[in-house]
Amino acid sequence: MAVDRARIAELVRELIVAIGEDPERPGLSGTPERVATTWAEFFSGVGMDETEPLSHTISVSHGPAPETVPSGAVILRDVHFRSMCEHHLLPFLGRAHIAYLPGDDVVGLGALPKVVEILAARPQVQERLGEQIAETIATKLNARGSLVILDAQHQCVTARGGKQVDASTVTIAARGELAEPAARAELIALIGRGA
Repeated sequence: MAVDRARIAELVRELIVAIGEDPERPGLSGTPERVATTWAEFFSGVGMDETEPLSHTISVSHGPAPETVPSGAVILRDVHFRSMCEHHLLPFLGRAHIAYLPGDDVVGLGALPKVVEILAARPQVQERLGEQIAETIATKLNARGSLVILDAQHQCVTARGGKQVDASTVTIAARGELAEPAARAELIALIGRGA
């Protein structure tokens, strides 16, 4: 379902009136359309298939060295993301660190950020976002395990309420073999020190 930009613009005009402003004054006259365009981008993942970027896999066991079986984790650090908190409709921004233990297939590394982008471009909470990324990777790639660490700053914490401008939230989601505490700890250490 595509975002209804015209309806958003109409509602933003109403919001401007509701806060006691004039939606026709020069500084605000184009705001409803700008907000509609922004929200269409923020929520572009609604209705998209998050598994699609993982559709093109590369066989490890049937490649040029069929005796090669993946044994270690594939780790992609510092994937920047932006999402919108569904509680306050304020952005949260951060970095995702993704690891998975391949089965017979791997995926091009560029596919992993696309999964993050699709899932983040929906009304979200950080805890669910990490779980959805981990589940998508584990299921679609038939991975032996997946681990997702999200570290984000939420504007509902940094810009309102207690205004903790440096506070960040870290969440961890794990599946399969990477849900085991020892395996998870090893990867968290590798991600943390940039090894």
